[in-house]
Amino acid sequence: MKIRTFLYTFWQGIRNMFKNGWYSLASVATIGACLFLLNMFYSIVANMQHILYHIEEGVSVTVFFNEDVTDEAIDAIGQEILQRAEVRDVVYHSDEEIWATFGPSYFGEDYQEGFPENPLKGEHNYEVFLQNVSLQDQLVEWLQSKPEVRLVRYSEATASTLSGFNMILVYISAAIIIILLAVSIFLISNTVRVGISVRSEEIGIMKYIGATDFFVRAPFVLEGMLIGFIGAVIPLQLVYYLYDYVLNTITTRFEMLSSMLSFLTLQEVYKVLAPVSILMGVGMGLIGSYFTVRKYLKV
Repeated sequence: MKIRTFLYTFWQGIRNMFKNGWYSLASVATIGACLFLLNMFYSIVANMQHILYHIEEGVSVTVFFNEDVTDEAIDAIGQEILQRAEVRDVVYHSDEEIWATFGPSYFGEDYQEGFPENPLKGEHNYEVFLQNVSLQDQLVEWLQSKPEVRLVRYSEATASTLSGFNMILVYISAAIIIILLAVSIFLISNTVRVGISVRSEEIGIMKYIGATDFFVRAPFVLEGMLIGFIGAVIPLQLVYYLYDYVLNTITTRFEMLSSMLSFLTLQEVYKVLAPVSILMGVGMGLIGSYFTVRKYLKV
C-alpha cells in the first residue's frame, strides 16, 4: 500500500468516526458495556482461582516410615518424591523437631522433665506439597506401594472438594465468557450495520466511479478498529479505579478477611486484562465493520 493511500485511509477513518458521532458513540457504548462486564467477570474469576491456588498450596500429604528404615533410605525416598511430577516441594520433619514443636504446646515449657525419652521417637516424616491437588490420588497410591512407608496421611475430602470447585469454576467461566462474546458480536454487528447503511449511497457512488473494494472498505474497517480501541480503553479505566477502590477497602476495613485470603494486586490483574481487553475491542470492531460493509460493496 502506498503511503499516500494509507494516510488517506487513516484520515477518512477518523473523519467518518467524528462525522457520524451518534453512530460512533453507540458503537463505543456497546463495546464498552460488553467489555466492562467481561473485565469485571475476569477480575472476580482470577481472584477466585488465585485464592484456590493458595488454599491448595497448604494441602499436603504426610509420609511416615517404618522404625527400622535407615536415614539413608529415608533420604533416598525423599529424593524420589521430589523428582515426581505431582510434587512441588518436600519438607522433612525429624522426630526431635516434631517433639520440640508439640511438647511445649501440650505440656508447657518444662515438657522434657516428665519425658526422659522422646515419646515421638520414630515419627519422623516428609510433608509433601503438590503441584495440583487433583494429583493427590496418584501420588498417594505410589507412596503406599513403597515397603518403607508405614502410613500416608492425607485429606481425600479436601482434595475432592477443591478439584470439584475448580472444575465448576472453569465451566461457568467458559460459559459466561462465550455468552458475553456472542452478545457483544451481535450487538456490535447491528450497530455497525445501522451506521454503514446510512452511507450506502456514498459507497455505491465510490464503486461506480471505479474504487476498489479495499479502497472503499479500508476507512470503515479502520473506523471500526478505532471505535473498538476507545470502547476497550474506557471500561479498562473504570475497572482500574473500581478494582483499586475495592482492594483498598478490603485491606483497610476488613483486615481479618485480607489476612485469610490472598487477592491479586492491580498490576497482576492488568498484566493480562489490559492487552486482552484492547485486543478484543479492536478485534470486535474490525470483524463487525469488515463483514457488515461487505454486502454493500456488491453494486
